[in-house]
Amino acid sequence: MFYREAGQYKTSYADDGQIFPIRQDRYAIAVLLLVAFVVVPFTASAYLLSGILIPCLIISLAALGLNILTGYAGQLSLGTAAFMAVGAFASYNFVLRIPGIPLLLAFALAGMVAAFVGIIFGLPSLRVRGFYLAASTLATQFFIVWCLTKFSWLSNNSSSGIITAQPMQILGYTFSSPASKYLLVLSIVAVMALALKNLVRSNTGRAWMAIRDMDMAAEVIGFPPMRTKLLAFAVSSFYCGVAGALYAYAFLGTVEPDGFSLDLSFRVLFMIIIGGLGSISGSFIGAGFVFLMPIALNMFFGATGIHMPESVKSNLEQMIFGGLIIFFLIVEPHGLARLWQITKEKLRIWPFPH
Repeated sequence: MFYREAGQYKTSYADDGQIFPIRQDRYAIAVLLLVAFVVVPFTASAYLLSGILIPCLIISLAALGLNILTGYAGQLSLGTAAFMAVGAFASYNFVLRIPGIPLLLAFALAGMVAAFVGIIFGLPSLRVRGFYLAASTLATQFFIVWCLTKFSWLSNNSSSGIITAQPMQILGYTFSSPASKYLLVLSIVAVMALALKNLVRSNTGRAWMAIRDMDMAAEVIGFPPMRTKLLAFAVSSFYCGVAGALYAYAFLGTVEPDGFSLDLSFRVLFMIIIGGLGSISGSFIGAGFVFLMPIALNMFFGATGIHMPESVKSNLEQMIFGGLIIFFLIVEPHGLARLWQITKEKLRIWPFPH
């Protein structure tokens, strides 16, 4: 009853083309952002900010990047962590080699470097698809990590290959506390998520979805497959590159190849499968679910008094992830985001039957 658009009239094309056409959605997003920007930094503990919220937001940004490529453009990729590594090392070298460069500009340039690398490794998508494309992106993961390990210049000739990220300074202010890092990460993620929301509603987004649904038919009606696929790889890699830079600077505090392993690529893939392919909100829901589920399991074991070795807990988490992926692929391929969408549709006509 409270989620109906009755009486909300659209009198212009601008009103009809709003990102959130229902007033309740606009209010909900405004309240959510207000709580995230104003309440959380002053009430959350340092552990909650540094250990959960910051990495969850950063991985959500990487999930957005993968969702562009896999969810919207239909190109399967297993190299998300590799593009994140490119962004992390590129941002480090921009700050190191160009004195006085603004940090946000370094992050943007790192994303552009990752986009360039994504275009190069996206070329096989013009000839192969499905499993073969996934295999080629998997090779990307190993090749980029090998390059970052082999060429010591990228790590400033560090003997261990592990380097400390420079302090995050913007306009003379150093983002060193958990609250300040959280606000910086939240601001970047919110802006990029809003930009993506607009992008997928444009001609570019429609071209991606046309290629995803049937590339031959899309080509017939005028969507060029080569440009559309490579643009998807570029934009996806840009988002992953910025996420990698934030992952190194705001979360890890170090820049190292081992921080961007294949396991991270699979985790991001699990997030968009569980959260919802082709859904911006699904990227955030999936990331939150993947991060919060181990904490919920620990709380459950603590409340019930069940003592279990850490190795068993880790294996149990993997089993649950695997079971959930199979469940969503069979029962609801569009993930948790689709379940939330169905819930909102039912609220719009409640208490009347569907």
